[in-house]
Amino acid sequence: MENLIRVMADHWWMPLLRGIAAILFGLMALIWPGLTVYALLLVFGAYAIFDGVMAIVTAFRRKAEDDRWWAWGLDGVLSIIIGLMALFWPAATALAFIIWMAAWGVVAGVLRIIAALRLRDEIEGEWALGLSGLLLVVWGVLMALVPAAGLLGIAWLIGLFALLIGVAMIVLAFRLKGLKPV
Repeated sequence: MENLIRVMADHWWMPLLRGIAAILFGLMALIWPGLTVYALLLVFGAYAIFDGVMAIVTAFRRKAEDDRWWAWGLDGVLSIIIGLMALFWPAATALAFIIWMAAWGVVAGVLRIIAALRLRDEIEGEWALGLSGLLLVVWGVLMALVPAAGLLGIAWLIGLFALLIGVAMIVLAFRLKGLKPV
């Protein structure tokens, strides 16, 4: 164990560089949130196309043994379509994602409120479930009314966490440097 710590201490500058890189990435995500979302959509598009091709290959390989092989193929075609949409129409894809999240928030919120009402005679504190449902409904409605804010929020969240991770890595680097014998 002591040898492992010595190796880490000898290379204290590696987490320092990783921390600096994370902070730079976080700052860029905060300064250029639109570019951050765009880049994420491009990466998602490439992933979805790859996933779709793999699903279609799986479908044809299962065709002889599986009566429902076509479901794999359909999954693959849909993945390729959404991947192409993300690459060629990123704004529409991002908007669709935000609307989907908004709809989920409203539906899930209403279901939580209904559950809280049904549980009010059985448990104490059901108001917390109802409140979480109300907050989800409000969040969903706000996302639907101002979808750009939802995308901006995602980029800011990425940037904020990158900054926090970067600071943690830099703190680790200097703690490791302090362990290194001079």
